[in-house]
Amino acid sequence: MLTLEQLADLFEKNRAASATRVQEFSIGSQFFPFNSKPAIMGVVNLSADSWYRESVCLSTESAIQRGKILAAQGADLIDIGAESSLATASRADAAMQNSKLLPVIRGLRSEKILVSVETYQPSVTRACLEAGANVLNLTGKAGSEEMFRMVAAHGAAVIICYVQGENVRTVGDFDFSGDPVASMHDYFSQQIELAVRGGVEKIFIDPGLGFYYRNLQDSAVRVRHQMSVFLNTFRLRALGFPICHALPHAFEFFGDEVRSAEPFFAVLAALGKTDLFRTHEVPKTRAVLDTLSVF
Repeated sequence: MLTLEQLADLFEKNRAASATRVQEFSIGSQFFPFNSKPAIMGVVNLSADSWYRESVCLSTESAIQRGKILAAQGADLIDIGAESSLATASRADAAMQNSKLLPVIRGLRSEKILVSVETYQPSVTRACLEAGANVLNLTGKAGSEEMFRMVAAHGAAVIICYVQGENVRTVGDFDFSGDPVASMHDYFSQQIELAVRGGVEKIFIDPGLGFYYRNLQDSAVRVRHQMSVFLNTFRLRALGFPICHALPHAFEFFGDEVRSAEPFFAVLAALGKTDLFRTHEVPKTRAVLDTLSVF
C-alpha cells in the first residue's frame, strides 16, 4: 500500500529536484505554461488492433470527429497513430500509415486543432510534418537524428520516448537493474543532445510506461513500476524539459471499471509533476487535474 511516509521519504531524498523548472514554449499559436499548468493530449487510434475501443476510429471522418470532441472536452492537442504498439498487432508499413494519418492531420489542422503523430518511421515523419503535424511522438531511437532534423526544419516539437530497443515494436524484457529513473535520465540526456544538435528547440520526454515489455506482463510488477515512475517523474524534470506520460489501464485491477484507471493514475502522475498527460479519457482526466489544482 502506498503510504504518506513513502511519499515524504521520496521528497526528502530529492528535495532539490522538486523545485526544478522546465522549459515553456508555444506549439502552433498556443503557449504552454508547463510550470504552472499541465496540458492534456487526447488519443485517436487509427489501428483496429488498438485495444482501447473507445479511441479506435476506422474512418477519416470518425477520427476527425473524435478529435474535435476531445478538443471540446479539454484536450490541448490530439495524438494520432496508425500502428498499435501491442505485441500481437499487425505491422503497418509507411504507405498504410500515411494513407490513414495524412487526411486526419489535414482535417484536424483545418479546425486549428494541434496534432501529434506517433511513429518511428522517417518517411511517415516527413509526410506528417509536411501535412501540418505539430508534434512528433517518437516511439523509437533508430534513425532519430534524421527525424530530429525534420522536426527542427518544420519548427515542430518532439516527444522523445524511452524505448529499450530500436523501436516500440522490438522491445523484449525491461532492464530492472538499478534505479530505472536514473537509467532513463542517461537515455534522455543522450537523445536530448542529439535533438538539440539537430536544431530542435521544443522537447518533451516520455518514460514510455504504456509500451509492451515481456517481463512487465505480471500485473503487480508492471503497476508497481508505473506507480514508482509516476511519483519519481519530478527527478527527470532536472533535464530541463517537460515530461509527457501516457496514462496506463491496469485492466487486471480495474476490470469493468477500466475507464477509471487513467484518471486514477493521473493523480500519481500529477503528484510527480507531470507536464503533459496523454489519455484516452480526456474529460475524466481534466476533471481530476482541475480538482487537484484547487488545493
